[in-house]
Amino acid sequence: MAYTLFYSPDSANLVVRMALEEIGVAYEALEVDRRQNVQRSPAFLKFNPQGLLPVLADPAQDEPLFETAAILLHLADQHAALKPLHPSARGRFLKWLFYLSNTVHADLRMLFYTERYAADAGAIAALRAHLHPRVLAHLSLLEGELARHGGLWLLGGELSVCDLYLAACVRWLQLYPRGDTVGAQHLRVFPCLLTLLQALSQREAVRRAFAAEGIDGPLFVSPDYPRNAVV
Repeated sequence: MAYTLFYSPDSANLVVRMALEEIGVAYEALEVDRRQNVQRSPAFLKFNPQGLLPVLADPAQDEPLFETAAILLHLADQHAALKPLHPSARGRFLKWLFYLSNTVHADLRMLFYTERYAADAGAIAALRAHLHPRVLAHLSLLEGELARHGGLWLLGGELSVCDLYLAACVRWLQLYPRGDTVGAQHLRVFPCLLTLLQALSQREAVRRAFAAEGIDGPLFVSPDYPRNAVV
């Protein structure tokens, strides 16, 4: 039986969809209409009591999975794919996966939804101004890790879920929130990261994932919104 991915275009589910397409496993995608706040409905809250996406239902599991990093780790382990296979690299895999989830993506959420963390317009502007250099510092650290390995991917060697997660984060920070983003011009100082983004954008599985969510044009550098974006 196939997985079921609950999604909204260009949400964090995009990372999971890329992973599913790269692994080549069967799945059904069910769109959750965020315009109608379906993610807050009693039916959806049974899947994820936070009312957030993504959610992945695995028929082999007793409950649906939520949290992007947890889903990615589950898929990588279940299919022995998109992760280093040598046991000695397990710690390196986990630390960067959770750095992307707990540090990079967490700061992006504050940047995108600053009104949830600050009380008024002045505080919102101040927090966003503080977050911009923090996010660029994260990218600088990741650029250094890419350069250290001298390879195409963050962990060196083969493509992993970390690369998919990183690329999606870079995409989003150029789009959200409207009018106060980290622009594509800021990425020019990260040549290794730009090479990774270009390589990913050429992969068939990645392009299938984007097409399925109504996203065309440039994927990771100077991107545009999905056709059915909820911003």
